[in-house]
Formats: sequence, C-alpha cells, structure tokens
Amino acid sequence: MKLLTEVSLPDYPFALNHRSPILMMGSCFTENIGRLMERYLFPVSINPFGVTYNPLSVKRGLEALMQKEAYTAADLDQYKDLWFSFDHATKFSSPDQANTLLDINQAFQEAKEALKKAETLILTWGTSWVYRYKKTGKVVCNCHKIPAREFTRNRLNTHEIVAAYDSLLPELFTFNKHLKIIHTVSPVRHWKDGAHGNQLSKAALLLAGEALQEKFPKQYFYFPSYEIVMDELRDYRFYAENMLHTSDQATRYIWEKFQGALIEERSMEIIVEVEASRKILEHRPMNPEGGADKLSQSRMQEKLKKARNVYPEVDWGKLH
Repeated sequence: MKLLTEVSLPDYPFALNHRSPILMMGSCFTENIGRLMERYLFPVSINPFGVTYNPLSVKRGLEALMQKEAYTAADLDQYKDLWFSFDHATKFSSPDQANTLLDINQAFQEAKEALKKAETLILTWGTSWVYRYKKTGKVVCNCHKIPAREFTRNRLNTHEIVAAYDSLLPELFTFNKHLKIIHTVSPVRHWKDGAHGNQLSKAALLLAGEALQEKFPKQYFYFPSYEIVMDELRDYRFYAENMLHTSDQATRYIWEKFQGALIEERSMEIIVEVEASRKILEHRPMNPEGGADKLSQSRMQEKLKKARNVYPEVDWGKLH
C-alpha cells in the first residue's frame, strides 16, 4: 500500500563530491541543506550575501562575485546607527563601518574563490516579489528596516526573471566553463500575500526555472524540493511552529532525497564516516581524566588517522 505520492527525481549526468567546491546562494532553504553539507565536511560556501530571497538579488550577488574585487566604503549605506549594504542581509550590519566591510569581504573573498573553482552552484529562489529602493531604482536584498515608503514593491513575471538570467548565465559559464547549476524553489511559504499570492509567486519561479533549463540543458538542472514538500510531505508535522517554514524532519527528508539523487557513492561513505566521528566528539566525557575516557579519545584519534588516509580529499581539521 502506498501512503504518499512520490515525486520522481531526474537522472542527473553528474554527482557532487568532496573534491570540488560548491557554492550555494538563495533563500533560507539554501541554509538548511547547506548546513548539512557543511556538517559532513563538503567544501561548501553558503550564502556569502546572507539569505537572499528573490532571483534578481541572487543575480546581483553572482555579478559582484565575477566583476568586483572587493566591497568598499562607497558600497555601504547608513540608517540610524547601522552601516549596511543593500546587496547583503542584515547579519552583516554593524555600527562600525570597518567591521561591516571586514565581515562582508571575508565572506565575499571565500565565495569568489569558490565560484572560480566550483563545479556546482546551487541556487534557491524563495519569492518573485522584489523591493526597489526609490532613490536608486535598484532591487535590494534586504530593506534593513528602512521605512516602507522608501521602496516600491512588485512581483516579477516569468519573462523578467528569464531575461535577467539570459544575460547572466552565458557570462557565468564563460567565467567558469565547468560550472553546473542546480536550481531549486524554496518550499517555505511567503504568506504576506495570502495563499493565492504565494502560489502565483512560486509559479513565476517554477516557470522561469523551466525556461532556463530548456535554454541551457547541459548546465542548468532542477531539483524538486518544492514538489517534495507539497506532494510527499502533505502534513503539518513537517512544518515549524509558524506552519510556514519546514521542520528539521522535513529538511532531513529532503536531504535524503538529495543525497540519493546527487551525491556520489564515495562521498556517501564519507558522510557515514563523518557522522560516526561527530557522534563520538559530541559525547561529553563524565571524567576527561578517567581511563575509560582517555581510551575513547585515543580510539577517536586512531579513527581520524585512518579516515585521513582513506579519504585524503576531506578537510578533517574542520571536524570539531
């Protein structure tokens, strides 16, 4: 007896591994899957601009990574006592201009290197609604609590999204000829516009992604995270308390699907090894100086030594 409608996953002509950097950009769903990849020691760079919800802000970030050397004071704005960048989320904001630039550029340089070397870029779009700052006419990543009257808000249509990426993707594939894109649409509901408005927003993202996949079939691929949640996880136990964001259980379920479809076998072995090691490390010894715990620590060091020899491509130093 089938108890759910299972979403079919594509047969991808490539697989992710621990040997090549992976850059991930987009909505909070990117953060959820990205942190699991980080946990399992994939060489992943996650949201160098912070959580980014709309396709045009994601595009602006990618253009900056290709074209800019670094962010400067001229790229910053100030509202009340905080310095910030309209290209970035609020986590980079600070009362100190120098610290703001330092945090921005540390993440920026890491991501810039990742984009140069990556074989995979994972993009998650969350909404087709955008905010434009009236003073510049530019779409912003975040409004930084500036009054709403300073912005105009509109929903992008499919044509606008496709046109924006039609100009971006050839440049991106020239910048890194080995790059493949995995596109997802976030299953997190944006309820501000109501149930129907949320569906219209998601529909524009889905249709735009399909159009881009048809234009760039060898480099642009889709992973159906949105459909998995909508069709396989049709139960509020898979949502957080606000009933809009997905729960940890749902994230784990999607991660299992993602692994099965996109992670190569050797990296699956590494995931098992890393998880076993993390469980040992996360165990707090009752008596660190006791003989039993010293023996456990010794075995852990031996285990890591063997893992380094078997899987030298993994940065085991990040296991802590």
